[in-house]
Amino acid sequence: MARALMFQGTGSSVGKSVLVAGLCRALTRRGLRVRPFKPQNMSNNAAVTADGGEIGRAQALQARACGVPLSVHMNPVLLKPQGMTGSQLVVRGQMRGQVRARDFQSFKRGLMPEVLGSFHTLAEQADIVLVEGAGSASEVNLRADDIANMGFAQAADIDVVLIGDIDRGGVIASLVGTKVVVAPDDARRIRGFIVNRMRGDPALFAAGMGTIARMTGWQAVGLVPFLDNVRALPAEDAADLAAASGPRGAGVRIAVPCLPMIANFDDLDPLAAEDGVSLTMVPRGQVLPACDLVILPGAKATIADLAMLRAEGWDIDIHAHVRRCGHVLGICGGYQMLGHSIADPEGIEGPPATVAGLGLLDVATVLEGHKRLEDVTGALLPEGVPLHGYEMHIGRTEGPDHATRPFIDLGGRPDGAVSPSGRIWGTYVHGLLADGQARAALLARLGAGSHARDHDATVDAALDALADHLEAHLDIDALLAMARPVHNGLGQ
Repeated sequence: MARALMFQGTGSSVGKSVLVAGLCRALTRRGLRVRPFKPQNMSNNAAVTADGGEIGRAQALQARACGVPLSVHMNPVLLKPQGMTGSQLVVRGQMRGQVRARDFQSFKRGLMPEVLGSFHTLAEQADIVLVEGAGSASEVNLRADDIANMGFAQAADIDVVLIGDIDRGGVIASLVGTKVVVAPDDARRIRGFIVNRMRGDPALFAAGMGTIARMTGWQAVGLVPFLDNVRALPAEDAADLAAASGPRGAGVRIAVPCLPMIANFDDLDPLAAEDGVSLTMVPRGQVLPACDLVILPGAKATIADLAMLRAEGWDIDIHAHVRRCGHVLGICGGYQMLGHSIADPEGIEGPPATVAGLGLLDVATVLEGHKRLEDVTGALLPEGVPLHGYEMHIGRTEGPDHATRPFIDLGGRPDGAVSPSGRIWGTYVHGLLADGQARAALLARLGAGSHARDHDATVDAALDALADHLEAHLDIDALLAMARPVHNGLGQ
């Protein structure tokens, strides 16, 4: 019989996803069949699954740590923000439409049977399921009909380990405070706690660990020192990528305007890891710096982000960059922005409209209701360098530059477009920069070298280092002892 244990946090970005990924790798190396599970996620960073859907990128990383194919059951409810108050709702990998945040609080009640069904499907394949919560366990205002944290733990009858982040400060208050504010039945499910991202001498917080254990009655599972290797892992939040970017001396200079609805931004990770590349995420309010390449990454709301790009004056900066013979790469939504126009006749992103693009490629885009979700293989043109990646987009982009100068050949199907100058590139293929040969070929166009190593190898090395780190600083045997058997609850 499979067992399960849930990891919740005192807040967002306390390191839940990374710790679960490291535990997935550590327990897999111990010979256990491990599966990751997150009932509800909110992220525009998604991955295509082997069973034809999409899940949050964090669960894709955790599945990689387990060495198993991605499945829609690993993240049955995914919310992809499209603005300040609404999101695209993806259930078991497929789009179900748009929901407003206010409406979702009542709508989510009906999703619990599907969430539990996915959980039990994974449990049938596993010795242990590691469940990741979302946001904060102490958000008691969202407790009614909750499917992400304590509501799921109660429905699935599993126990919880609570994670706090000492690097942000106030970790004692955040952990002890959670015990105070959650309902007694929920508090009883919390069996232990982890303090994450300790900098400096761990002995300095020994008394703090004891204080938390004494005031909560929970078992101290471990104090995890900060590990620099995790920077090589895909960031779950665009703010994490922005914080890690910045000038790094001589080399190719790449600038990325940080738009509000940026999506699948882990496309940028392989470039950020290159020794000869300086990748700068440019926040709103700043001009795009002088650089060799501007990248417009994916966008969950292309028309809205294009409007914001213009409001920031970045369209002027990009055209000036092109006049100086600079290069531009648009990926997915960024590719759509590079054309003459974007039409949304069905009102997918908002009221039906057609807006002007940047006009740097002789193509036009029509947004359509069907979402393309597909792993792809092909070759970068004209070099013929092989690559693999995935498509995840709504829309069809056509025009002379696409017809006569595609960017990629996908086994006889053209993808993307290249300008007559050869300096403007657009593609729908995510993940192509993770392919070492393709990345090296693109950097060569900019006059730079590359180690040409597939980024997957870098990620795997970081997962192994993280697993070693957790073996040294967590009581993993204690965590296994806390995991409860999963009872067949498909009829719930």
